[in-house]
Amino acid sequence: MEERMDVDFLRDRVLELEEKVEQLRLSRRVLMNLIEKIEKDKAGFLSRLERENRKLQHNNYRYAQRLLHKNRQIVELESKLQDGASQNFRK
Repeated sequence: MEERMDVDFLRDRVLELEEKVEQLRLSRRVLMNLIEKIEKDKAGFLSRLERENRKLQHNNYRYAQRLLHKNRQIVELESKLQDGASQNFRK
């Protein structure tokens, strides 16, 4: 009789542990799916940041080029003004 109880207890325990293993497998699948989604979202976010960074660098380069061009124009105009002022002074 006691032997029968041990077998029944062990059988029940095995079933209980099998259920827990199945729950753990399901939980693992859910977690892996979440990790995959997070990694995909992260990659998309990084990609957008990199595109935005390239765009900002390009815009910054164009702005710096315009500033250099305007500075050259200012220097040329100042030079012309000084040349004109010095010619008027000589006369």
